Amino acid sequence: MNFDTFLKSVSKIENIELPGESSQVKMSPSFRLELMEVHKEVMKTSRKAGVLVLFYPGHQNKTHLVLILRKSYEGVHSAQVAFPGGQLEEQDASIEHTAIRETYEEIGVPKRHVKILKALTTLYIPPSNFMVYPFLGIITTTPNFKIQEDEVEEVIEVPLSHFVDEHNMVKTFVTTSYKANVEVPAFRLNGHIVWGATAMMLSELKDLLKQVLE
Repeated sequence: MNFDTFLKSVSKIENIELPGESSQVKMSPSFRLELMEVHKEVMKTSRKAGVLVLFYPGHQNKTHLVLILRKSYEGVHSAQVAFPGGQLEEQDASIEHTAIRETYEEIGVPKRHVKILKALTTLYIPPSNFMVYPFLGIITTTPNFKIQEDEVEEVIEVPLSHFVDEHNMVKTFVTTSYKANVEVPAFRLNGHIVWGATAMMLSELKDLLKQVLE
């Protein structure tokens, strides 16, 4: 979709009710409920993270969504596809500010150019004990991405048309810190498999966009 057309449509999103958990659960791994039960006390003291769901004009002014591939490291989110973002820091004025600041630090998107359209539904991530606050935003110029090399392996530029294509919703097998070779729902985007919390947030985003783009 042409980005100018996208901007006109997505501006209506502010007044639309969030689909919430009913959308997120479509892409929830089968073992999530078990994990939530195990972590119900721990999550009361969870850390906060802000992530940015950022759309922008890409090649030929086509609408794109940016994701990142995290570096391989000794941790539960090693080599996973995610939104740019990170942990709330003491100096952050708000969790929204966290999402914008972290996006600048990780992929070089200028903070002053980002416009937040809507806060999406929060999501708890049991393995790392984070409550994640996603924010839907836009930047009206094509970003010159500069990755934070110690944290980001790759910037993944997903065309909107690719994201909303139903053929890119799949089932796949993954190995987690809790279970080995377990089947999960996922998105296949730009050759990457996106599952877990990021897929759950993408599911709400997709259902939300359907209401304004159709």
